[in-house]
Amino acid sequence: MSDEPGQDDIAAVENCAATFQKINDELAKVIVGQKDAIEQVLIAMLARGHSLLEGVPGLAKTLLISSLAEALQMSFKRIQFTPDLMPSDITGTEIIQENLETKAREYKFLPGPLFANMVLADEINRTPPKTQAAMLEAMQERHISAGGTMHDLPDPFFVLATQNPLEQEGTYPLPEAQLDRFLLYIKVDYPSGAEEWEVARRVTSGKMGRIDPIISAEQIVGFQKLVTKVPVSDQVLGYAWALVRASRPGSEEAPDVVNKWASWGAGPRGVLTLVSCAKARAILHGHCHATTGDIQAIARPALRHRIAVNYAAQAAEINSEKLVDLLMEAVPADKHYEQPAA
Repeated sequence: MSDEPGQDDIAAVENCAATFQKINDELAKVIVGQKDAIEQVLIAMLARGHSLLEGVPGLAKTLLISSLAEALQMSFKRIQFTPDLMPSDITGTEIIQENLETKAREYKFLPGPLFANMVLADEINRTPPKTQAAMLEAMQERHISAGGTMHDLPDPFFVLATQNPLEQEGTYPLPEAQLDRFLLYIKVDYPSGAEEWEVARRVTSGKMGRIDPIISAEQIVGFQKLVTKVPVSDQVLGYAWALVRASRPGSEEAPDVVNKWASWGAGPRGVLTLVSCAKARAILHGHCHATTGDIQAIARPALRHRIAVNYAAQAAEINSEKLVDLLMEAVPADKHYEQPAA
């Protein structure tokens, strides 16, 4: 897609936006509210990334993901992470079997639940670091190794992990370096009063709808390719670049709030995430160009797990999400940005 999109590009973007609306309509049959969470999960998918969803129990995180898998018409597997889960339980294992004709024994690979288009990693922080590392390596490399042989994972491949912020006993929190592997860190909030009323009415009366498939895996791949064609102006790229540069305490670009409250800031992956997700959000809303508004809309889930606050901030009850808000206040979107000199 050039700076001036052609008719085919415009039609493809309009098709993507219409499909997004159909998915929302289908999910509304079983999910009440959670519009932001649904949009952010789809943005991560179109940007070829993985998502981590966090929320207290009972907010329909698992239902949201399984319902989305039905609407997207893709293979879906759920992994319930437990303290005794081993890496081979999720990646697969090799077994010895006898050839009925030759009577020779040979190895056969049995694929694990990771071999699906969409994988729900439920309560990922309840399994030991060894298994977490195997999961995150597969997410990054998009293949697994068993018995010296590489096995490619399906395309498209998305991991949607959930974790519970309340249950700290018996958990293994993901280190910051591993959190960075997730494109977006999505917070699932409590429903509004009207939404909670509707949830109670639907569930207790048994009026839960049935989701019809809307889009295939091949169409998702097509939309992913469309995202890469969306043009990004120097102004939009510069704003994302400035936000990430300003998040690093001690740097020339860091504002006072960052120097005061931040322990460390986002790395280069932060810029990549902001730009790619802004492009994905643009086509979901039927736009052929990404804007600074798209950057601002995705900044919280893109940066909240890439910025760490210091002890002073924790004492003042300032978390990474609040720091992202302060960062956006300090970095103007309407300032003129251009490529810095080498």
